[in-house]
This record gives sequence, structure tokens and C-alpha cells, in this order.
Amino acid sequence: MTKSAKKESRSQQGTVWSQLMLPLAALLRGDLRELAMSLGMQSITAMLEQERTELCGPRYEHQAGRKATRGGSTRGELAFGGRKVPVPRPRVVDLDGCEIPLETWSQLQSSDPLGARALEQMLVGVATRKYARSLESVPEGLEERGTSKSAVSRRFVEATAEKLTEWMSRSLSELDVCAVFIDGLHFAEHVVLVALGVDALGAKHVLGLWEGATENSVACKALLDDLVTRGLDPKRKRLFVIDGSGGLRAAIRDVFGKRALVQRCQQHKMENVVSHLPKTKHAAVRAAMRQAYKSTRVETAKRLLNNLIRSLEANHPGAAGSLREGLDETLTVMGLGLPRSLERSFSTTNPVENLNGSLRAVAHRVKRWRDGTMILRWAAAGVLEASRGFRRLKGHKDMPKLLVVLSDEHHVDAERKAA
Repeated sequence: MTKSAKKESRSQQGTVWSQLMLPLAALLRGDLRELAMSLGMQSITAMLEQERTELCGPRYEHQAGRKATRGGSTRGELAFGGRKVPVPRPRVVDLDGCEIPLETWSQLQSSDPLGARALEQMLVGVATRKYARSLESVPEGLEERGTSKSAVSRRFVEATAEKLTEWMSRSLSELDVCAVFIDGLHFAEHVVLVALGVDALGAKHVLGLWEGATENSVACKALLDDLVTRGLDPKRKRLFVIDGSGGLRAAIRDVFGKRALVQRCQQHKMENVVSHLPKTKHAAVRAAMRQAYKSTRVETAKRLLNNLIRSLEANHPGAAGSLREGLDETLTVMGLGLPRSLERSFSTTNPVENLNGSLRAVAHRVKRWRDGTMILRWAAAGVLEASRGFRRLKGHKDMPKLLVVLSDEHHVDAERKAA
């Protein structure tokens, strides 16, 4: 072949190849998702038929010693893009007429993502009535099922119940928890107590949820007993940061004894005090309390707070009594000698308040709470969503200094100095 002939042949081949690629490129630009879904359905059909061929041999060919034969096909369903779609299921029967299950089909059915998809859609704010609209469309002519409001609701209930069981039963023995934040979140007439732990590296872990009618000592003790049962050592010295609830304080004393260091939230204390005052006094009292809490020494903070109590005693005894109650425990962390960044993190319940904010954001569309179980399921869903965005505690680089303070050696040294 001459050079000119070879050149012309290559040119013709390139033209043919371009003509073949142009329609495919146009199809890809048109709807790549629909093409991928169609190819996916074809791949499933091919895999099922391949397994049947391996069991029965090639179609229309005689095979000596054959132990299974083709039995036609029947209607089956598989999860596909957040819904169920019909897929013909090939049948294989043995010589006695009993059906032989296909391993490929069993694997495809076992990996059912419908519950996880419904949970994810609900967490991002999709209503059950609009679930079908939030899914990718399927190829034209393909039937779909399982996108109705009731079907999505059932899957959401199952998924959240599973998550709740997981949260309520997992072991805590492997977590090196050195501090625990506890606060209550109100749902209608119920309260969900949330325990958020911080480990030695400053990482946050939701330790437990407990539902009760109020934040009384019975419900609080039930939460703490559950934590101990699941592996939280009651003999270890820990820091507990609480909102100031008397019932919660009593429960901590009963379960963990004197080894528990308790810090009452300074922000909650400030709001409790000003709630006893007229609005004209709010700004001045808040400023005075903030000044005290910014002190570097406990003695200075106590002096400033006691001065404020004396100024309020005559005209506002309720505010003075609120400030006096538990005053020492609002300064517990200040007396530990921690770096300022870590001291601020443990002086309030802000970390668990942020978690509660995520729970409220997830559950805000619920208009009627049927029972406590429903509340706990939604709380578990909120925990799942919030935990994805957890960051380590502010000041986490100084956590070793807190561990030193909580160590037994430090406790012995402190007792010797006091003696």
C-alpha cells in the first residue's frame, strides 16, 4: 500500500470513529444519570443470568449430570435510588422441583439502603410528603414503590429506633472520659437529659439520653446509673458541668460521691439571677457577674459576688438568694489553675447547649409528640446529625493539665498541703 493510500485509510478510520463517538457524547451530555441507571439495571440482569448459567449450563445445550434447570422468572423488587423498583428474578430449580436461591439476588437484597436514605432525607429537612420529589428520577416506564408518606414514615421509625437502641446499649468502658456535660432539653411535657463526655484528647462523645417528666433527682440518677452500667467508672475522679439543677447535683453526689468535681454553669446562674430582677437592673447585674467570673483568683471572684449579694439583699432578696445558692460551685474550674481557654470551656454548659440546638433544629417540624419513645427516637436522630459536625473542645491542647488535676497523685498532694 502506498503512503497516500495509508494516509487516506487512516483518515477514513478517524472519520468513522468520530461518527461513532458523537452520538454517545451527545447522549452523555443529555442525561448521564439516566444512562448510568439504565446501565446499572442491565448489569444486575446480566449478573443474575450469569449465575443461573453457571448453575444450569448454557441455554438450549445438553449437559450430562445437570443438577438444576431453568424455572423461568418471577417478579422481584430491589432498592434503587431511595425507592423499590421491579426487577425480574430468574428462577433455578433442582431435579426435585425445589427452588435454588441465587446468591447474587440475596446479596442485592441484603444491602437495602432505604432506611438510611429515608433517615438522611428527614435529617436534612425533607417532609415525608415531599420525599418522592427529593429523589433522582428513574428511567421512563420503570415502576416505583415505597415513596408514599406512610412508607417513608415507617422506614424513618425503624431507622431511628435502631439508632436509639445502638446509643442506649453501646459500651463506654473504652472511652477515656474525664469530663461530662449534662443538660436537659424540653419537648412538650417531657425532658430529655443529654450527657456529653469529653475524653483526654478533647474529643466529644454523646454518652447517653434519658427521658423524664422533669429534671428531678430520680430521672437524673437513672441517667447516671445507666452510664455506670455501660462502663463509666464511678470511682474515677471527673469534672461534671451542669446547669444548676438541684436534682442533678444530688444525683451526681449519690452516684459518684465526693470524687466528682461539680461546676455549675455560670451563664445559667446569670440568667437565674436576673430573672428575679426588673429589666432596668439586668445589664448592671450581668456586667458585675461577668467581671467576677473573669477574675483569675477564686478569692477575688467571691469578694465581687458577695458584694453584689449585699447590694441586692434589701430590695431584691430573691436575686440575692439565687446568687448565693451554689456560689462556690460556679467557681470550681477557676480554682483548678487551668489555662484560660480551657477554663472558659468548662465554666458553662455551652458544648452540650450547642448539641441541644442541633436536636431542636432536627425536631422543630414535629407538631405533636405522641409519647416518650417518639421523643427519644427523634433525639437519637438529632444526635446522629450533630455528631457529624463535632469538633474538639476549645482549649483541647491543654487537656493534659486537667488530667493532672484529676489524677490521684494531685489529690494526695492537695490533701497534704491542706494538712
